[in-house]
Amino acid sequence: MARASSFAGLILAAGDSSRMGRDKALLPWPPLATGQAPSNDTFLSAAIRSLSQATEFVLVVVGKNEAALAPIIYAHGASLVVNPDPSRGQFSSLQVGLHEVLNHGRDAAMVTLVDRPPCGGATIQTLRDAFEVADHEVWAVVPEFSGAHGHPYLVGREMMAAFLRVPPTSIARDVEHEYQAHIQYVHVDDPLIALNINTSEDYAGLLARPS
Repeated sequence: MARASSFAGLILAAGDSSRMGRDKALLPWPPLATGQAPSNDTFLSAAIRSLSQATEFVLVVVGKNEAALAPIIYAHGASLVVNPDPSRGQFSSLQVGLHEVLNHGRDAAMVTLVDRPPCGGATIQTLRDAFEVADHEVWAVVPEFSGAHGHPYLVGREMMAAFLRVPPTSIARDVEHEYQAHIQYVHVDDPLIALNINTSEDYAGLLARPS
């Protein structure tokens, strides 16, 4: 029987982007070739729009960059929550976000990182559809492309509880491995799910990718 889940979108954007040298949330999306006019879209605004397609609301976890990101978040109809100590690591932002998702009474969250290029609408819908028809022993649905796992991924209340039981300095991958039997991997024809943009070189490399 299909689940009657209520979905939240969750974007982790509290990092300091030290390797990039500027806030990755504010990078233009799509990337601009030399000479192109500046884009009004950013990684953050595009991610909000992407998750909004298949969720009831979108929540962004911010840190010291709250003042810079808040106008974009509110302009695109999303909400924010502040991680008071992002130095504890990305997992602490995940926990802050999941607490807020549960406080809003949602049963599932579609989670992504702000430094992941937003994937296509078909991918988003494929993941939601897979979660809704999955057996109740499936606690999470993770996209897979060419053997690589990526974002966004979907977690239900059981996986949220598992993430919230461990210290904020934990690593999400380690928790996922512990509950491997409860994760369903779904093939998608979308290479963007596996890209991680950490440096200026990574970002520049997006220009060379086929559109």
